[in-house]
Amino acid sequence: MLKTAPAVFAVEKDYQIMVEVEKPSVFRVKVGDEYYYDESNGIMRSSNDLHRCIVPMKALDAAKEYTVCVRPLIERKPYFTTTEPEQEFTFKFYPVPDKTIRAYHISDAHNRIETPVKACESFGDVDFLILNGDILNHSGDPSQFKNVYEICSQITKGEKPTVFSRGNHDMRGNFAEKFAEYTPNFRGNTYYTFRLGSVWGILLDCGEDKDDFGPEYGYTVYCKAFRRRQTALLKELIDNANSTYNAEGISTKVVIAHSPFSEKFEPPFDIEGDVYAEWCSLLKEHVKPHVMITGHKHVLEVLKPGCEKDFYGQPCDVVVGAKPGTNYFAGCGYVFGENEITVQFTDSDGKILETHTILK
Repeated sequence: MLKTAPAVFAVEKDYQIMVEVEKPSVFRVKVGDEYYYDESNGIMRSSNDLHRCIVPMKALDAAKEYTVCVRPLIERKPYFTTTEPEQEFTFKFYPVPDKTIRAYHISDAHNRIETPVKACESFGDVDFLILNGDILNHSGDPSQFKNVYEICSQITKGEKPTVFSRGNHDMRGNFAEKFAEYTPNFRGNTYYTFRLGSVWGILLDCGEDKDDFGPEYGYTVYCKAFRRRQTALLKELIDNANSTYNAEGISTKVVIAHSPFSEKFEPPFDIEGDVYAEWCSLLKEHVKPHVMITGHKHVLEVLKPGCEKDFYGQPCDVVVGAKPGTNYFAGCGYVFGENEITVQFTDSDGKILETHTILK
């Protein structure tokens, strides 16, 4: 019944357990003695093959396992709907530890599956996965969303969490407006915070990489107000710092964004400088992150504050960590330690390309 192992996405203080099924079904997840239902205003969802249940992080971290319960539909009717017996699939779950946390970053896979998975295998076992935009080529074909869940399944096996961020190519196509229905989101938003072990992070979504009214988009995007809502979120987090990024037990603070927004790009990509400068300023002055994790540029590099590419005032080291190629992919592994972060670029050929150390 399940097309892949479930993906367990970290969103704010919850996990969103998501998986595609083979045929129309109703869906729930059991954690401990509690059931969590895929429902919309009390109506069990069955019109989409992709299901989502929201489970409190504390509950799943404590239980260390969950059971996916799928009941296939024979016929959904106004009265006396008929169903098949419920099927159950149990998965172990490993909460992210508080110390020496390992993660792997994949961005710009552009429909590749095998090579990004191999690049992660070159880094070794991980505690959580980061998927940072453009995992698809575009959102014009809903079948492409399966690539997100196939990568999650092969790397995490449904047993470890994933952090998911949207990229600029994800904003293109007939299903772009429904992107949040196929991926994790917080109240419909593609930007939010998360906490995994001693790691706190914020996902900032830059949206498209050119002016809203550029001919490539044909009046189908409007990111200006969208970006300013994220400025408001940053200010709200700062006002509540002791319960957000400065909460007890946090030793690593990360910013995840598909595009390295501290860099100014050549026209027509030189947009929203005032917004990105304010993001950098708010992060640097108040949040004080230890690393910004990015992709978009299809290169591997670590950029230090004050370097030639630091235009808007980097709040920390910026790592650009994804390089796709023909039958090839290179990504980036992280080891979040107590006093330092180890950054390691690895590829699908089994090679460790570079290793860097970021001091906290």
